[in-house]
Amino acid sequence: MSQPATAAVPQQLRDRLEAVGQSHVLNFESELTAEQRAGLVGQLERIDLERVPRLIEEYVRAKPTFDAARHDIRPPKAFAHDDPSWNRDRFYDRGAEAIRAGKVAAFTVAGGQGSRLGYDGPKGCFPGGAVTGKPLFRMLAEWVIWARREFDAAIPWYVMTSPLNHETTTAFFDEHDYFGLPREDVMFFPQGSMPSFAMGSGDILLKSKHEIATNPDGHGGSLRALHTSGALDDMRRRGVEQISYVQVDNPLSRVIDPLFVGLHLGAEGSSAEMSTKVIAKSQPGEKVGVIAEVDGKTGVIEYSDLPDELAEKRAEDGSLFLKAGNIALHMLSVEFVDKLNQGGSLNLPFHRAEKKIPCVDRESGTPINPDQPNGIKLEMFVFDALPMTAGSIVYEVDRVDEFAPIKNAEGSDSPASSRRLQTERAARWLEARGVSVPRRGDGEPDCTMEISPLTATRAEALPAGKLPKSIEPGAEIAL
Repeated sequence: MSQPATAAVPQQLRDRLEAVGQSHVLNFESELTAEQRAGLVGQLERIDLERVPRLIEEYVRAKPTFDAARHDIRPPKAFAHDDPSWNRDRFYDRGAEAIRAGKVAAFTVAGGQGSRLGYDGPKGCFPGGAVTGKPLFRMLAEWVIWARREFDAAIPWYVMTSPLNHETTTAFFDEHDYFGLPREDVMFFPQGSMPSFAMGSGDILLKSKHEIATNPDGHGGSLRALHTSGALDDMRRRGVEQISYVQVDNPLSRVIDPLFVGLHLGAEGSSAEMSTKVIAKSQPGEKVGVIAEVDGKTGVIEYSDLPDELAEKRAEDGSLFLKAGNIALHMLSVEFVDKLNQGGSLNLPFHRAEKKIPCVDRESGTPINPDQPNGIKLEMFVFDALPMTAGSIVYEVDRVDEFAPIKNAEGSDSPASSRRLQTERAARWLEARGVSVPRRGDGEPDCTMEISPLTATRAEALPAGKLPKSIEPGAEIAL
């Protein structure tokens, strides 16, 4: 039964669309069912329409660029993992104290799909364990479980999904009994979305006659989703003051890291608002953004914006001048995220991407499947919050210990490269405890290994009495 009265487009919405030059999205209104019309109205009411003209001028009709020559760019001050001059125990104890007091929460950005991996489902469900094939979600959950046991603390875990994979993700957690975590301590919420725009004109694209073409608002949108979902309110209710941010595709992420928490807080209690982990870039052309001091503020320069001469510049010791590669591991204070959302809008800059976006013609409704980029997608990046902080800590970690991402089906950042890094980390830890590990002529371990944080979170924590004296060539071992 049709419901024309309840499904009508509100006049106020029509007026708002007219005011921003986007009334074409209602061109097929008369052809829609009541349900379709209601769905379209719901989509439109979730868009900040008054902001659209400025976005079009700044990001669709214009192409913002970063001109490195116009900025004073220097390496950031950083705590390096191999620098003996700073007291790790002091910072570890500071972080452990905060975790034990229930002041630290885990936050995982898990909105991505596994399509680039040839996997049909949320990326967090992809088998990431080098030997066990444990899904990425389980590998991250084990860090939360370890911290809960180690510090006798109720650590909440917030998981940001996407509208596309929210139900699949929650069903996966349910199927696996939340990996042994209390259900009341795991909260899911979807990230926001942005309308996609026609290149040149700035028209909001229609995916169909009754649906706006949208795209996720980027990992920077996670900071807005924390606010709109009620997650920040839940954190304050629990007494959480600090958020440990990780992305789902890195199985070596230390989801709760007492040392990093302590560095972020400061040994004397002068805490930073947002801090970040980095790795030393392997080569000038490595495709990771770099953390740098830009005009006196900590920030990230995307690899595509870094001129070759600056990317290749060397410091006096021969290392890269800008070597601090961004790996998307952060600490943020609840107060800082709340401050970013004051006024009802997260004021991070957007990043522009030219994409081939299937849509329908705005006049005829004919489907268009472009073979060339026809539209602009806008998304926010979480690291753009760094220059907005009153204080920030940079911590350079060992790549092998903390960075083995799974993003691509083959080559770098693939399941194969992640297995190698997981194995290398295990090999180093075992060798540090006197275990003989077979290595090939190129130095790579001649075996495949995986160590769960439930067994050990560092070499020194490996249970000496339970370790083998040696590993056989070709062995597959999970500890």
